[in-house]
Amino acid sequence: MEAKVAQNLDSRAAVFAALGEPVRLALVDRLVAGDSSPGELAADVGLGSNLLAHHLRVLEDAGIIRRVRSEGDRRRSYVQLRLDVPTVWAAAISGRIPNNLPTGPRMLFVCTANSARSQLAAAIAVAERHGFRIERDRPEPLDQVLHDDDLIVAVCDNAHEELGHTLPRLHWSIPDPVPINTNAAFERAYTDINRRIHHLADVYASAKRAGS
Repeated sequence: MEAKVAQNLDSRAAVFAALGEPVRLALVDRLVAGDSSPGELAADVGLGSNLLAHHLRVLEDAGIIRRVRSEGDRRRSYVQLRLDVPTVWAAAISGRIPNNLPTGPRMLFVCTANSARSQLAAAIAVAERHGFRIERDRPEPLDQVLHDDDLIVAVCDNAHEELGHTLPRLHWSIPDPVPINTNAAFERAYTDINRRIHHLADVYASAKRAGS
């Protein structure tokens, strides 16, 4: 038991030590609401590739981020916060929402080929309890339902990569459960989406309290 407590203290200390550097804290801020490629992070934070690689390595070694391979363009990878780690969740609550995102009351979950992730996401009622409206549980083409103030969440890599750079959105790199087609795969997708929606709601609530 004592060894477990010591290990937990060490891992928490590593998280806080890594976040004590302003550049790394800015990178975590950028990842609070969604995942990003290293190139997107470098452009947003203004870092060269070598310096970015160093800071990402520190964050990864501290258990704050993980890297995942794109299911669309396999040459790409994405960086995401490890929100399954309570210390990371708590540290990320105080982060910021990207300034270019719409702030309307609706969230649109987008994926390609009407895959399971957008259907799962649209079914999670917690979004409504935090001020978002989910009006339909049937997938529809984006151009038929999109409003100017909708918050778009691309829940698959293909959708994120196909939408291009002109449409502001969040990106959640969530593995598609359909090819695996097991209960465990669908449970993992559900758990990931549910965790992210709760975290996004917490971040928005924190931002509102700070602005009030």
